[in-house]
Amino acid sequence: MFKPADSRAGVAVPLVVTLALLAVAALVAYYYSRPVASVMTVKSDVAINAVPGSVPVYAEYQMPLTSEIGGRLQKSRLDPGLAVKEGEFLAQLDPGDLDLEIEHIESEYNAHKSRVAVGSSVKLEVDTALEQLTGMERLLSLGQASESQVIGQKRILHAAEQRLQLEAVENKLRTENYENTLKLKRRQRQKMTVVAPFDGVISTVEARPGALVSANAPLATLISTGRTVEAKISEENFAGLQVGQKASVRFLGYGAQLYGASITKILPTADPQTQRYIIHLNVDLPLEKLKPGLTGEVTIKIDERKSDTIVPRRALRNNQLLVVNGGRIELRNVKVGYVALNEAEILSGVKHGEMVVADDLDQFQPGDRVRTELTPWPEANQ
Repeated sequence: MFKPADSRAGVAVPLVVTLALLAVAALVAYYYSRPVASVMTVKSDVAINAVPGSVPVYAEYQMPLTSEIGGRLQKSRLDPGLAVKEGEFLAQLDPGDLDLEIEHIESEYNAHKSRVAVGSSVKLEVDTALEQLTGMERLLSLGQASESQVIGQKRILHAAEQRLQLEAVENKLRTENYENTLKLKRRQRQKMTVVAPFDGVISTVEARPGALVSANAPLATLISTGRTVEAKISEENFAGLQVGQKASVRFLGYGAQLYGASITKILPTADPQTQRYIIHLNVDLPLEKLKPGLTGEVTIKIDERKSDTIVPRRALRNNQLLVVNGGRIELRNVKVGYVALNEAEILSGVKHGEMVVADDLDQFQPGDRVRTELTPWPEANQ
């Protein structure tokens, strides 16, 4: 005779399955409730010993644009952001009054030249006195004139010749005065035209067409297209720097991107206020991206060596690292070797391949259970 199965066994199996599923779900929920730590692996690479410094970018030079002659601004191309070339027209002051003055001087000068071209009346006096002297000397030889009469006639001739010489000197002086005055006035007119003294970009504009400006008052400011990238180095790191040494620069405005650079100039004295030494850098960055006022930091390569324990510099905190081991955070005291801008060499405390917390260090404590999110190293050594 057939006997029915125990109803309690039929109920127990689904219950066990359900409990198992709940347990798995709880474990999964517990796992995914752990915070996520962004980690990077300790890698093998070239450890770089680098000198750090702060970097500001300056315009190579800037200059106020002025007119040496005062007047009313008649024309202007001045506009903030305008790129100009050396010698390019920028502004013109009204030269009307000066043009009238130049025209008047030219008229007088032309009249003077015309008078000189006509000839001198004193020259006629000299010719007449010379003819009379010749006649008087002939009469003297015939006994029809006295010696005193000849001497008197010579004096008349000499006086006329002196007047002719003085007239020539005066005409020359007057000609030179006219020419010099015209040169001066034309030079003044030329100064009323403002041209770009060098290649650059207009940064600020102080006067617009119609404005009355005084002599040497700034019309605008022109910033050169050349740039000076300075690096300010502390005194303890200054020794050993040489022109030509390689460096890496990171600008705050361009994120974590690194740019190659080299030392082009080392200034011999320190800034009296900060006691930091200044060097100049040539940075591998297009000129249009080197904006005046841009700031950042630099590391200058002094030495390098192969190492199996390189960590991201940002993972270091007071010579300590947060290492993820078995899903838990461990605090490791480490010995630091060479330090570069983005990387640091660890001489002891971690091993190659271990995972270190690279970001948000303040969110984790030793013993915390975490999930990990691996952040890859950049391809280039930095």
